[in-house]
Amino acid sequence: MQIHNLLDTTAKEGILEIYQIEIPKIEFQETRKDFDGDITIVVFPLLKFIKGNPFEIATKLGEYLKENNTLVESFNVVKGFLNLVIADHYFVNSFNKIYHTHNYGFETPKQDEKSVMVEYSSPNTNKPLHLGHIRNNLLGYAVAEIIAASGKKVYKTQIINDRGIHICKSMLAWQKFGNGETPESTGLKGDKLVGNYYVKFDQEYKAQITALINNGKTEEEAKKQAPILLEAQKMLLQWEAGNEEVIALWKKMNQWVYDGFNQSYKELGVNFDTNYYESNTYLLGKDVVADGLSKGVFYKKEDGSVWIDLTEEGLDEKIVLRADGTAVYMTQDIGTAIQRIKDFPDIGGMVYTVGNEQDYHFKVLFLILKKLGFSWAENLYHLSYGMVDLPSGKMKSREGTVVDADDLMVEMTNTAREISQELGKLDGYSNEEKEKLYKTIGLGALKYYILKVDPKKRILFDPKESIDFNGNTGPFIQYTYARIQSIIRKADFDIENTIANYTLHPKEKDVIKQLQNFPFVVQNAAKNFSPALIANYTYELVKDYNSFYQTVPILGVHDKNQKIFRTQLSKKVSSVIKSAFSLLGIEVPNRM
Repeated sequence: MQIHNLLDTTAKEGILEIYQIEIPKIEFQETRKDFDGDITIVVFPLLKFIKGNPFEIATKLGEYLKENNTLVESFNVVKGFLNLVIADHYFVNSFNKIYHTHNYGFETPKQDEKSVMVEYSSPNTNKPLHLGHIRNNLLGYAVAEIIAASGKKVYKTQIINDRGIHICKSMLAWQKFGNGETPESTGLKGDKLVGNYYVKFDQEYKAQITALINNGKTEEEAKKQAPILLEAQKMLLQWEAGNEEVIALWKKMNQWVYDGFNQSYKELGVNFDTNYYESNTYLLGKDVVADGLSKGVFYKKEDGSVWIDLTEEGLDEKIVLRADGTAVYMTQDIGTAIQRIKDFPDIGGMVYTVGNEQDYHFKVLFLILKKLGFSWAENLYHLSYGMVDLPSGKMKSREGTVVDADDLMVEMTNTAREISQELGKLDGYSNEEKEKLYKTIGLGALKYYILKVDPKKRILFDPKESIDFNGNTGPFIQYTYARIQSIIRKADFDIENTIANYTLHPKEKDVIKQLQNFPFVVQNAAKNFSPALIANYTYELVKDYNSFYQTVPILGVHDKNQKIFRTQLSKKVSSVIKSAFSLLGIEVPNRM
């Protein structure tokens, strides 16, 4: 139980006894680090009920609490703030409970709790994953893990964009220029091979546009009349008509891409419980539009197209079905959301991990689903995130200037190797152990650098800056974890004895306070869909632990109880680091 819950009743009783006034709420906050105390009562809100000097009110209340609550050891007053020093026995007892709690900070799902579906990744099958996909995957995966840790069942899903003109462009280019090459014959991952033909299509398309302009066409005419584009459009129509040859080619090349994606996901350490495919969902939603028309949610224009008017909600009019009866993306997304509830009836909400350029789309989608009367539509959330830039600048897929996800992961491992070798910390490691460690450090640095930032903010990602063994970085936290494992390995005594009567050093108390916060941080991060809260909490815990480590001896102390307690404290800190980092998809090494 949080300390303010243990003080609240006594504080209210004190005000009633001193002033004969019942107070509905006492405001508590953590004591600022530059003042003596553990928790602070803010007196200013009490002035609405009690007339008097804030300093005098705080002093009288402090005296009452000290006399009537064994947790309060002493107090001091700074202006309108009553700072309370809490007795060591509270923190020692609290730590003993924390130490013996398995999976501390994590809740198990309750039977009657509705589950949550988290969608992330959702790539196109015409190119490999890139840097933007890395942020998307890391965010979606971490949010799913955090929600699960908060006590809800979670389904991880993606919708794979496996149809459309962009897919046909890669297929056509391979058909024209590929000479039958395959991932096996080239040694390339399937997604990379297919991506190369997407780039090849764009090169041919631009060359044909230039030729047409040279023959007297306007640029706009040339863009529409380029033969290779017309062929791709024809291929899409053939696909939609079920042409066997086109479908066979589509299945073959998509499978190459899926195999490539799966390798990338494995390297990145993310996974999915279920996949949806746009080729199966693109017709969904039409029946919902017909139903919405009959209910007056949608209206039909003279040309036969169907719209919804959202101007009263501060948005605009939005098309949901074209005049020719074909669906738009919004129609599909409406239908897919409803289909997911049918597939998983225990879902009570969904999280969509999609870049911030789609903010408006999701506002409209959620509003339409609410207007259609779906109660679960109240629990839809767009996990919107900003772009990721590298110092070298922006990325463009069709021009082949994208920062490839696989290449970036390899670069991170290489950078970790260079920095680790410069520091010379790995004497006595086998080459295999070193390589595994470089990968753990490199990917940990990448994930932490991206996840410590609020999702909505744009990131300039600098690989070298992310792999720093000092400061708010993944390697700094991993190094602290490894250091604690070294302490535990060296402990030549039984560290499992419970120490009950113990006088705390202020640095020990600081660490215990941070440990106490972990369950609340997990719940808050789940509520706010924010891995950044977990990342930055872990950094604060590690800072407090390192301050403790540098101030007091652990294994070198003579008092046996101190030695056991400080080793236990270290061990639990490492356990919480490991738990917190598991929520971010980051591994921790036992040695560094």
